Amino acid sequence: MSRPPLPPFTDATAAEKARLAEDGWNSRDPARVALAYTPDSQWRNRAEFISGRAEIEAFLTRKWTRELDYRLIKEVWAHSGNRIAVRFAYEYRDDSGNWFRAYGNENWEFDADGLMARRLANINEHPITEADRKFHWPLGRRPDDHPGLSHFGF
Repeated sequence: MSRPPLPPFTDATAAEKARLAEDGWNSRDPARVALAYTPDSQWRNRAEFISGRAEIEAFLTRKWTRELDYRLIKEVWAHSGNRIAVRFAYEYRDDSGNWFRAYGNENWEFDADGLMARRLANINEHPITEADRKFHWPLGRRPDDHPGLSHFGF
């Protein structure tokens, strides 16, 4: 299975890869998102170590069960060869109506078919008020005309 764009990445294809990842995660469909990773993909997400598509799908299912009204923006920080570094922010609420914003960085490594073989994520989050939210598009894909991270100074 091939997932273009393929490495080595250019500025344009790295940005396209990041946007495709953002779109996938904003779908909140764990099975669909897991297909972007190699069958034996290795993750470090905060202090959790995840291996393979089944564990990725289970992790994302847990995540989006807890993180309601999830909206994410990713932006390329750097790239070289088959690696891309992105920064991101996402907003969500818990089942009590408390809102949060998380910020982080991810380092991605891809195989020759464009599947992500490794994902290393560092994430910090803090509570925000509903009035402090910045990501207001309808659930799903971020509209092309919605500002990105740099616009918000994130």
